Amino acid sequence: MTVALVTGGSRGIGRAVACALAGDGQDIALCYQSNTDAAEAVAKEIEACGVRAMIRKVDVTDRAQVRAFAGDVEAELGPVRTVVTSAGITRDKPLALLADADWDRVLDVNLGGTHNIVRAVILGMMKRGGGRVITLSSVAGVAGNVGQTNYSASKAGIIGYTKALAKEVGRYGITANVVAPGFIETDMTADLPEKATAQLRERISLGRFGAAGEVAELVSFLASERAGYITGQVVRVDGGMAL
Repeated sequence: MTVALVTGGSRGIGRAVACALAGDGQDIALCYQSNTDAAEAVAKEIEACGVRAMIRKVDVTDRAQVRAFAGDVEAELGPVRTVVTSAGITRDKPLALLADADWDRVLDVNLGGTHNIVRAVILGMMKRGGGRVITLSSVAGVAGNVGQTNYSASKAGIIGYTKALAKEVGRYGITANVVAPGFIETDMTADLPEKATAQLRERISLGRFGAAGEVAELVSFLASERAGYITGQVVRVDGGMAL
């Protein structure tokens, strides 16, 4: 058995990723921000795949918490082979109206949280001579999005971070890739007004929002041995939105 660590694993894309990797035979350690009931439900789904599940409530912006979590994962499940950074938030406003606190919080969670998690496991991967780092960005990080200067900046930062990391750790047998979803049916999109979703669908070549499982399928592939010669790439799962 190998071990995958997934952040933001209690809902949406993170949940789908955790279950997909469990289906691939990896033991899963997931962390979540607030919804314990949802995280426990995911743990049951993971264990139904015949693998072990470990859940922890972790603030990914708190480096001490992240380091403690990573240490607990290794002690309870074993060395981390795959890390998937799915935790993220939005605080959308036009730049002229954007509060400083909303800029700081989005960058801290999305970009800072990605760094904190990867930093906590990367040295162990290097010592063992292998691993998979898969970061979740967004088409907003590739092409920008109105009202999302903070979110777009954080997701663009993840792309640069991961490309640099791929160059640093390739010699140790570690791959680092970015998955950039478009509009996916999750809690983040569920509350959008129908008029807004209709307008967004018109921008998508396939004419629909994606499913979290469609993103998870790509993560599953990038975490597998089949993707051993793919690194430093940004793969969009956006239905043709950013063409």
